[in-house]
Amino acid sequence: MSERLQPGDTAPAFTLPDADGNEVSLAAYRGRKVIVYFYPAALTPGCTKQACDFTDNLEVLAAAGYDVVGVSPDKPEKLAKFREQESLKVTLVGDPSKEVLEAYGAYGEKKLYGKTVTGVIRSTVVVDEAGKVERALYNVKATGHVAKIIKDLGV
Repeated sequence: MSERLQPGDTAPAFTLPDADGNEVSLAAYRGRKVIVYFYPAALTPGCTKQACDFTDNLEVLAAAGYDVVGVSPDKPEKLAKFREQESLKVTLVGDPSKEVLEAYGAYGEKKLYGKTVTGVIRSTVVVDEAGKVERALYNVKATGHVAKIIKDLGV
C-alpha cells in the first residue's frame, strides 16, 4: 500500500504524457500552485462529472493562481477522446505504469460496492509554488468535490 502524502511533504516529481503525447512535468508548474487530481478512468460517469466540474471552474481557479492537472492510468489516445467528447479544458495526463499514482498514495486497496479491490483511489493533492504539498485529500467524491476545494481554498 502506498503512503499517503501529508501537508509539508515534497510533492513527488513526475513527467507524464498528456492527451496529445506531449510531456507534462510537475516542475513546469514551479512558482504556481497546482491542483493534481487522480481519477480511475476517462469516459466513465463519475470521472466525467469531476473533469467537467474542474473545467467549469478553471477560470475561477486560474484567477486565484491555481492550475489543474488530472492524472489517470489511461493512455494519451483515450485522454484525447475524453477531452474532445466532453470539451475538457483541464490538462489530462496518463500514468499507465501507475508509478505516479502510487507515489502520491492514490493507488491501492479501496472499497468498491462492499468489496476490497486494488485500484485508483480518487484523490486530490494541492501543491504550492515551492512544490510542497499544501493539502492531500483521499477517497473524495466525484460529485461536489470541486465546489468543496474552492470553498476550502477560500477561492
